Amino acid sequence: MYWEQLFDTQRQLDEHIQTNNRVKADELFERKVLALLVETGELANETRCFKFWSKKPKSESAVILEEYVDGLHFILSLGLDTGYRYDSEAVQSTDLDDTQLFLQVYEQIIAFKQDPSKANYNQLFTTYLQLGAQLGFPEEAIQEAYNKKNEVNHQRQQQGY
Repeated sequence: MYWEQLFDTQRQLDEHIQTNNRVKADELFERKVLALLVETGELANETRCFKFWSKKPKSESAVILEEYVDGLHFILSLGLDTGYRYDSEAVQSTDLDDTQLFLQVYEQIIAFKQDPSKANYNQLFTTYLQLGAQLGFPEEAIQEAYNKKNEVNHQRQQQGY
């Protein structure tokens, strides 16, 4: 995937948001971590993978993909704030089920919050990509959905969202 392009696109959005809201990147780390945790929860909710008590089916793939890229926005943004870029490597499949993989993503988010190292960032990114692959999203679909949502995010900022 073209990670540099996504990082550049995210940087432009972050700069726009930070300028319009008069905030500095160094004031936002914990807020972005919390936002990523929330977005991951919203994604899990749409997959319904943990809702053993319900027979309602998961949301449509397009809805799940949009929630997935919402989380990707914050992962990219956290990388920008810490000066990290994802070292692209082949994402290995996992034998974890969806619920276990979501829990692993949460664990990686917290590990990165507690120790914002390059190694922890790469592990978080890799685990999130594993989740996307397990949810059935090819990298091209992720990139396309990211770009569409980024346009929406810019429009929202212009409209005072």
